[in-house]
Amino acid sequence: MSSNQTAAGVAPATPGATTPGSGIPNLKDRIPKLEPRQRKHQTSNQSPVPENPGLPSPPERSALSFKVPTRRILSPKDHDLFLSSPAYNLIVGFIFTLSESVVDIPVSSVKDAEVSEPVKIILGILDEADELCKQSPPDHQGGSRFGNKTFRLFLDKIKQSALEWHARLGLSNPEAVAEVSTYLNQSFGNRRRIDYGSGHELNFMIWLLCLYNLSIIGRDDFRPLVLRVFTRYLDLMRRVQMTYYLEPAGSHGVWGLDDYQFLPFLFGASQLLHHPFITPMAIHRELTIEEFGADYMYLGQVAFVNGTKTVKGLRWHSPMLDDISSAKSWNKIEGGMRRMFVAEVLRKLPVMQHFLFGSLVPAVEGMNEPESLGLATEDDDDEGGEVEVFDDKQGVRHVHQPSGWGDCCGIKVPSSLAAAEEMRKRGLGEQLRRIPFD
Repeated sequence: MSSNQTAAGVAPATPGATTPGSGIPNLKDRIPKLEPRQRKHQTSNQSPVPENPGLPSPPERSALSFKVPTRRILSPKDHDLFLSSPAYNLIVGFIFTLSESVVDIPVSSVKDAEVSEPVKIILGILDEADELCKQSPPDHQGGSRFGNKTFRLFLDKIKQSALEWHARLGLSNPEAVAEVSTYLNQSFGNRRRIDYGSGHELNFMIWLLCLYNLSIIGRDDFRPLVLRVFTRYLDLMRRVQMTYYLEPAGSHGVWGLDDYQFLPFLFGASQLLHHPFITPMAIHRELTIEEFGADYMYLGQVAFVNGTKTVKGLRWHSPMLDDISSAKSWNKIEGGMRRMFVAEVLRKLPVMQHFLFGSLVPAVEGMNEPESLGLATEDDDDEGGEVEVFDDKQGVRHVHQPSGWGDCCGIKVPSSLAAAEEMRKRGLGEQLRRIPFD
């Protein structure tokens, strides 16, 4: 402003002042600027990447005494015993060895000629499970987003087929079938709670581990197990989740990696470890996901997540995936997924309290047994909460199973898949999928 204007008594303009002659306030400088969420600066994780402890050779079958698996992690003390046990190393070794078998390998690289007869039988079992799902359509429940009770009928059919399925794999010992089939039966979700999560996904992998420990499958089958069997299981579980609106078991909502699955991200990061042009930021490029999603599990799972949310954009519905995409390399992501598998699955009591121990994946001495405590089995357990076991001053043993909302356990969470599916059924299509200002 010139000195002449000041001398003339013209006051300088102030924010929100009225425009001369109009009587309309000038609000231009008072309206906040709306911007999308900025990614947080990625600090380097100083904790070491968990190492593969190695996978031992299968035990001698004659040395095994089969038994029906039961829950043994019933308290924090039980969980601590598990974390320092051979069973913990066995699980980590199996999962990490499977992951290492698919480094830089796309799904389509596994040809039919490379698939052994036992693996073909496993694929046939999953195909038949898919048919059982189709033969058990959900009941109409008036647009409810909670689990459909027909899911229990589907699980009953799975259980009825287990004996014949395992006979195809060469298991004729009834006690062996009872032990191994328990893990397969628990791979599709919980019958009572009608939910599904990373613990059930882990049960499927333990079923495969049991088949390895019985020498039905071997190390030469590991790559087809991940790229053919596990991907077929993923497709099946997506159908089951969409059909019966399975509630997420222990969902963290948008702040979790995924409501249902974890291993597609670990195995998928291994597949992309040294890829020449698909970078972590590629999960934001629809054309890349469309072209390569079928070959790389990480991209395929992102595509599925994108297609089953009621809003559009990873930054809104999956901010953790969005943040991870800013990593400099797949090596960083793969290491992070290893840390997460240990920290968010094996070291999480709300997840591992549902884990089952038998003879092929044995518990260690000192862990509680549910029968001695009068606790329900995994199928009959309604809440699935942590159990506190202690002796009072008089030597009387107490077994407390607190009710209420634990750490993401026991809370009924409606299915996000159900919300998207109900929108489609009502013909809403893409409505409400884009957040303003995105």
